[in-house]
Amino acid sequence: MRGEKISRGLNRAPHRSLLYALGLSEKELEKPIIGIANSANEIIPGHKHLNEITQAVKYGVYSAGGTPMSFSTIGVCDGIAMGHEGMKYSLVSRELIADSVETVVQAYQFDGLVLAGNCDKIVPGMLMAAARLNIPAIIISGGPMLAGKYKNKSIDLHNVFEAVGAVNAGIMNKNELVLLEKRACPGCGCCAGMFTANSMNSLTEALGIGLAGNGTIPAVHSERIRLAKKTGSKIMELVEKEITPSDIFTKEAFQNAISVDMALGCSTNTVLHLPAIAYEAGIDLPLDLFNEISNRVPHLCNLSPAGPYHMEDLHQAGGIPGVMKELDKKGLLYTDQITVTAKSVGDNLTELQDIDHRIIHSIDQPYHKTGGLAILKGNIAPDGAVVKQSAVAVKMLTHRGPARVFKGEEAANKAINTGEIKKGDVVVITYEGPKGGPGMREMLTPTSALSGMGLDEDVALITDGRFSGATRGASIGHISPEAAAGGPIGIIQEGDIININIPEKKLELEINEEELKKRMANFQPQLPQVKGYLGRYARLVSSANTGAVFK
Repeated sequence: MRGEKISRGLNRAPHRSLLYALGLSEKELEKPIIGIANSANEIIPGHKHLNEITQAVKYGVYSAGGTPMSFSTIGVCDGIAMGHEGMKYSLVSRELIADSVETVVQAYQFDGLVLAGNCDKIVPGMLMAAARLNIPAIIISGGPMLAGKYKNKSIDLHNVFEAVGAVNAGIMNKNELVLLEKRACPGCGCCAGMFTANSMNSLTEALGIGLAGNGTIPAVHSERIRLAKKTGSKIMELVEKEITPSDIFTKEAFQNAISVDMALGCSTNTVLHLPAIAYEAGIDLPLDLFNEISNRVPHLCNLSPAGPYHMEDLHQAGGIPGVMKELDKKGLLYTDQITVTAKSVGDNLTELQDIDHRIIHSIDQPYHKTGGLAILKGNIAPDGAVVKQSAVAVKMLTHRGPARVFKGEEAANKAINTGEIKKGDVVVITYEGPKGGPGMREMLTPTSALSGMGLDEDVALITDGRFSGATRGASIGHISPEAAAGGPIGIIQEGDIININIPEKKLELEINEEELKKRMANFQPQLPQVKGYLGRYARLVSSANTGAVFK
């Protein structure tokens, strides 16, 4: 066992002395030592209760004959960081989280690892660390928030963002907004729709690194505590059987995750995180694979922000196993893949009972025949761009309009809120990519403002930055190469005509080849002048189409 390096033998007497200082007994030091990465804090609603989750994991580890030792890592709430300089630190925190987990696990040589996290970058960062470390590991999330209620309708955070736009447009009064903002987020957990946090939590099940229910059991349900206890006992089985992430994180497992991604209509940010996790596992996950799978996997769930349902509804309908069982009816999954249950995907699915087809549509009657995400390419995005096509109005699946060009989110927000953007426009936001931001800010503010003003079916938005999982409408992000890396998005001029064709996966600037070459030859990308961690990040980070990883 790895843990023997800090607890066994004559030369480890000083190490044991320090461990005894923690209150550990001789018998506890003879057992497998399980590290528990706990991202609990008092700043993020999805993390406020994680100490309780971690305590339940410890009970599970103890009951199965192990010794748990918890440690902390950081987290950023995208909703609170949104729309200001703080958002530059959201995506970049993913690398810090992965590095911090790796550092502690290697320093203490744990025998196994439980990852207790929640929310947008924390879970992906933890999964990157698990792939990198390759010791027995399993993830337990804090689970989703319950939906709020307003005027007999279920609501969530995206409704509040859109309401700001509605107030600015005179469609809603400020008193209504006050009521809405107090009711949208009723308690702990990650925001209630199929946004980035719940997308990634759900995909832990599809990848096979989380137990059934990890993505959908509400944060406040006692079932979540029972799942945490089960997770603690299960890690002991993985240690005993020496099942590691390299056994689970196969190319086929990632294809299963992408298939479930398409069926759920997940956040566009999954196209950043899945390749990043695969990169740590030594697996190539090209953007074209997302389109290949999207073309054959139908969209089965109409969850917020695209539809009326929330995570609690999905859970009651059969959860992620229900979605996977529907996909398996058409042979769309690799069911022989091993999971943290120590059983295969196929074996796990035999345990599922009823599926509510109001929430999880039958494979024969999907919402859409193709998946929730699409990768677009063209002379604006030679290396690709991403759109959540399941959240785009039918009339906007194809759109041709004049470019309204803005350097940075703030300039675009000002133009939107002062009524400068008109129906038919294509808002272009540049220098918001991984290097150019730096940090590839998530931009829910401009997209929500357009939706709140009723312009989401008339105005498109494209950027080398990215969007929140709560975004809906013709919002195309991750344009690669980014402007700061010399990408063609940086040479778009005010009034240029942009042609968007999502069904044909095209994103084109309507200028002739000679003019394009001339502009590119004269283009001098502007690099951000930043210090500290952001400066290091900008120097090291790769393009969005490769997952924005350090290389």
